Amino acid sequence: MKEKAYIGIDIGSISTKGVVIDQNNTFLAESYLWTQGNPTQATKDVLHALKEQIDTEKYQIVAAGTTGSARKLIGTMIGAQVIKNEITAHAVGTTTLHPDVRTILEIGGQDSKIICVENGVATDYAMNTLCAAGTGAFLSSQAHRLGVDVEEFGAIALKAKNAAPIAARCTVFAESDLVHKLQVGYPREEIIAGLCKAVAGNYLNNVAKGKKIVPPVVFQGGVSKNAGVVKMFEEALSMPVTVDEKGHLMGAFGIAVLARESGVFAPFSFDVADMDFITKEITCGKCANHCEIICVYRDADLIDAWGNRCEKGRITA
Repeated sequence: MKEKAYIGIDIGSISTKGVVIDQNNTFLAESYLWTQGNPTQATKDVLHALKEQIDTEKYQIVAAGTTGSARKLIGTMIGAQVIKNEITAHAVGTTTLHPDVRTILEIGGQDSKIICVENGVATDYAMNTLCAAGTGAFLSSQAHRLGVDVEEFGAIALKAKNAAPIAARCTVFAESDLVHKLQVGYPREEIIAGLCKAVAGNYLNNVAKGKKIVPPVVFQGGVSKNAGVVKMFEEALSMPVTVDEKGHLMGAFGIAVLARESGVFAPFSFDVADMDFITKEITCGKCANHCEIICVYRDADLIDAWGNRCEKGRITA
């Protein structure tokens, strides 16, 4: 008898993450890849990476979950039992590993969020998806301008004696200010420290505005790997900030936990990664709504469709 395992996929605009866990929520496999504008192919690549790490003779995946911006599409593609939003997935994942957490800070590639937790349940949240200032994409673009790998930002920032003041309320203003600071001779490490401080400040003044940040605080998302940003958050909040080594996978982990808890099981096969999937958009003209209906085909067979606002536009497999 094989041991049960559970898979979670988090499909974001920048990156796609996948994890496989056992019945004790232990990580059996993990993958983090760039989405590159193609969530279907990114998911296939993640599935191939996960398959290489799993002992299929020992484990059978019996439930799958998806979260993230393309959760519906990928959920249909892999036959997920659970499809939930990022807030729910991140909250479940974080509280599973950190039961006493009260505030979750998350900064990803193009968006950021804050989740307030009481007694292990998310009670309030806020998201920023309108502007890239203060996100991973913002830091990556500034790193490119400085000729530095963004992965080195944290270590360089920690060497700075002072942080150069950078106006980061807007990406355009920040880039202009960055050029000015370079021209007047600010040391590179102080500019990088300033960028890290600006990211933390922008987050606290916008995403977290009006929210009461209560410890323990857990910081996650790709930017949490930047030690410079972590330091700036701790200084601004006057409290320790915990960074989980699996923080960048927390959405995928959380949705895998929810898949395990769903109790709705069916054998999952990695063969789905080798199937052809096509997405087509159809405009329904059967009423005044003119709904844009998304149809997903697997190996030329329709497997799901959504987007209709009335029964006239309903398309069934």
